[in-house]
Amino acid sequence: MVHHIVLWNLKDELSETEKKEAALRIKKELEAVKEQVDGVVSLKVVIDGLSSGNRDIALISVFENEEALKAYQVSPAHVKAGGYVGTVTVNRTCFDYEDIQ
Repeated sequence: MVHHIVLWNLKDELSETEKKEAALRIKKELEAVKEQVDGVVSLKVVIDGLSSGNRDIALISVFENEEALKAYQVSPAHVKAGGYVGTVTVNRTCFDYEDIQ
């Protein structure tokens, strides 16, 4: 299994209302990709993290293998969602790893 974790902050210039709307849209669009791409084991977007964290949004996903992750990254649904994400977020951090069992 390949784990793909991405973290973002929402842009400071967004109002609190705009941040909430953006977070909900990101969650909806990215979670919908799971049903459209083969090899996605799980995919969850967390937008209600604890105050002890320093990121606003987390994408936590698991893929059958690295090829499935690559297919997800270039899928039209992901590219479309990613286009929006890039307009409202900053400080993207990504960590991918393989869990060999």
